[in-house]
Amino acid sequence: MASLHPVLLDQLNRAVLPIASPRKTTRRDARLPNVSGKVHAVIGMRRAGKTTFLRQLQAERREMLPPERAVYLSFDDDRLAELDSGQLSLLLEEYYRRYPNLRDRETVYWYLDEVQLVEGWDRFVRRVSDTEQVELVISGSSAKMLSREVHTSLRGRSMETIVRPFSFREFLRHRDEEPLEEPRLWTPAQRSSVEQRFSEYLRHGGFPEAQGLETRTRIALLQGYVDSVLFRDVIERYEVSQVAALRWLVRFVLRNPAGKLSVRRLYDDLRSQGHAVSRDTATDLLNHVIDAFLIDLVAMATESERQRNANPKVAYPVDTGLIQAFDASGRKHTGHALETAIFNELARREPDVSYYKSKDGLEVDFLTRDYEGRDELIQVCADLSSATTIERELRALRVAGLDHAGAQRTLLVMNRDAITGIEEPGVRVRPAYEWLLEA
Repeated sequence: MASLHPVLLDQLNRAVLPIASPRKTTRRDARLPNVSGKVHAVIGMRRAGKTTFLRQLQAERREMLPPERAVYLSFDDDRLAELDSGQLSLLLEEYYRRYPNLRDRETVYWYLDEVQLVEGWDRFVRRVSDTEQVELVISGSSAKMLSREVHTSLRGRSMETIVRPFSFREFLRHRDEEPLEEPRLWTPAQRSSVEQRFSEYLRHGGFPEAQGLETRTRIALLQGYVDSVLFRDVIERYEVSQVAALRWLVRFVLRNPAGKLSVRRLYDDLRSQGHAVSRDTATDLLNHVIDAFLIDLVAMATESERQRNANPKVAYPVDTGLIQAFDASGRKHTGHALETAIFNELARREPDVSYYKSKDGLEVDFLTRDYEGRDELIQVCADLSSATTIERELRALRVAGLDHAGAQRTLLVMNRDAITGIEEPGVRVRPAYEWLLEA
């Protein structure tokens, strides 16, 4: 008769005990949807903080419940290699042998980290969610737990929460510098401090482990993250043979943040670099990198699917810190980093996002539509020292406003000094850091 794996038994013994001195971590703003009866899948790029987020969820439950009703287990242990779902069933039965009074009477909260490493995990999760009085939160690397795979495996039983690197607010909170007052109430010293930290955020990014590291160490760490994504979440999973082409693609995108990208151009560039790939392979490689949460693409705003596919998309890294980590040219990339930070915040807020392009070629960086159907046109500009630049950015917003009547028009700049002298009816001009701290 099969018995519970000793490592799992040891984990269970520890999982039901109170945590004597919880490690202090930075509170995240991600939240699970308030929908009962669903399996909650926490997904996102490696090292963005998924495990810490699960631990925080467990701690919140334990503030209201006895410790044995909020159980965290991790399957990321080499001693658990080749584990199958039968062990998960044995684990559940061992738990209820210890606490029979809870079965079918009280809700138990299970936090299963890296559960995708267990063969047949999805069948176990489906069965338990259907037959037991439990709330399941599962998390794993994007190698085997991508957004679309969770939905396929759990067949409508799941809801997802994406954990991303720190937002600017979380970045400040990590340093115990989160402003509690509205920007209009800040003292000059507070504003100067926020502006200084904002410049750091654009350079260093928001990966939790990268905070406070000196430049060389931080760059090596972030490069290692990307290598891990490529080899574990793309090459191993998809059995990619065009490794050199994949690495070139990723470095190209990270060195050209907020740049236009089309499959046709990507294919031509790969071929010119000596990579013998087909156009379909180029498409697949790009999609794999997107699925691994390393980059995202923003399409042109249009009602025509054909035009949307025919026009290039804008590529954004998941974090601004990756820009400096992969560009040794010495370029500051301030404008591109600023635009990337704005996009990633929009991704957290989850509106529909596209970019606007007029018939005359004028562009606005973002056209967003929220769940209430409200539109906003957002132009991002780091350097407004030239009157010509100011006029160009405002003209694009004017033209876009004619095509999207009723849309809020916003111009985001680096700091408050850049606002001086800019007056445009109907356009809200704000420092980007104030906008980032709104939510």
